[in-house]
Amino acid sequence: MIHYHGLPITPATAAEVAIRAGHAFVSFAHPGQMGLAVAACQSFALDNGAFSAWKAGRTITDWSPYYDFAAAGKRQPNCDFAVIPDVIAGDESANDALLAEWPLPRWFGAPVWHLHESFERLERLASEWPRVCFGSSGEYAQIGTNRWWMRMHQAMRVVCNDDGQPSCRLHGLRMLNPEVFRHFPFASADSTNIGQNIGIDQAWRGTYTPPTKEARAQAMRARIESVNAPDRYDMTSQPQQEFNLAG
Repeated sequence: MIHYHGLPITPATAAEVAIRAGHAFVSFAHPGQMGLAVAACQSFALDNGAFSAWKAGRTITDWSPYYDFAAAGKRQPNCDFAVIPDVIAGDESANDALLAEWPLPRWFGAPVWHLHESFERLERLASEWPRVCFGSSGEYAQIGTNRWWMRMHQAMRVVCNDDGQPSCRLHGLRMLNPEVFRHFPFASADSTNIGQNIGIDQAWRGTYTPPTKEARAQAMRARIESVNAPDRYDMTSQPQQEFNLAG
């Protein structure tokens, strides 16, 4: 599984530690460290910034600047894919319209299936696209709740065959937590956990506390990347206990 660490991470020296010879997720909402991703990463992917806009209460109506941003990323040899624009709180027809508008090659684009959408749409996306992103939304917006776990396990039974193998590559948006991705056959996942947590001093205490943000970034990256996703979904799996996940 590819572990994409979300940018930006400050300071830039900590960002480089987090992604050097690794993998980064660059959001169109915060593109300032794109050059670092190009120079430092094995590979990186592009996010459309819809989640940031949704959290801020904004609606994006013109996606042409993002299409230009994604096209520029596609020209970089270490850019893997771009998340196709989506309406997080929208209906399926609105999101299907954005798929029809996607101007770049299908192999480079990854549509989002939102957990509040139908399983019929998930099945269709998985049969038509090489990669599908899972996005937490609606009554499943909070990752780690009992309701969220149940929905994810139901979705796996839709998108995986009887041997637990997914019918396309799966990406977990905001799901780069080992307690999450170790249960699902993701090809990749992302989160901004490193960027959000290396600056919270009260979260880093004890005799062996990493003394710098760079050291904290290194410690978090090592912990996250020490765990891999399974190669197939366990059809006997049961939903996990509720927990809260930021990022």
